Amino acid sequence: MSGMKSSGPFLILIIIGLCVVVFSIFDIIYDKGWMIISLVAFLVIIIITIILFFLKFREKQVAIISIEEFEKTLKGGLYHYKCPTCNGIFAIKKSKKNNKKTVKMTCPNCGAIGIIPPYPAEIEEEIPEKKSVKANFKCYICGEGITVWAEGADLYRETCIYSCPFCGENEPLKRI
Repeated sequence: MSGMKSSGPFLILIIIGLCVVVFSIFDIIYDKGWMIISLVAFLVIIIITIILFFLKFREKQVAIISIEEFEKTLKGGLYHYKCPTCNGIFAIKKSKKNNKKTVKMTCPNCGAIGIIPPYPAEIEEEIPEKKSVKANFKCYICGEGITVWAEGADLYRETCIYSCPFCGENEPLKRI
C-alpha cells in the first residue's frame, strides 16, 4: 500500500476522467451513440475513487515528526541513523559528553558492521512508531554510556558497539 501514501493513484484517475470527458464531448458533437459507454466509465471512476479514499483513510496514519521534535520528547539528545545495507533506521541516545570520535558498531536492524563518523548527516525521514527494546552499553575506559535501539524493527540480537564515541577506545563496549 505504499502507493497510497502519494497522490499518484488519484492523479491517474483525474487524467482518465478527463479522457472520458473528452470522449463524451466527442460523442455529443458527432452523435456516435456512445453515451452508455461514457456513463459506465464515469461510474467505474467514481467507484474506484471511493475505494481509494476508503483505503487511504483506513490505513494507520503514522505520525511524521522531525528529529528535533522527537529529541524534545526525550531527556537528553538523540541521533537517528540509516543503515546503508538494510535502509533500517536506528537511534543512539547521546551521553553527557560530546562525541568527537567515529563509532564502529553493528546495525541494530540487520547486524551489518559499519562506521558512523563524528558529524554524520542528519536523516530527515519518517521515523517509525514501533521501537525495539533498548540496548545499553558502557565504555570500560571512560565509563560513558550509550543507548541504542531499532526504529520500526526488532533489535538485532547480537548488536555490538566496537568503539567508544567519547574517548575513542577501540575495545567493544560492555552491554549492560
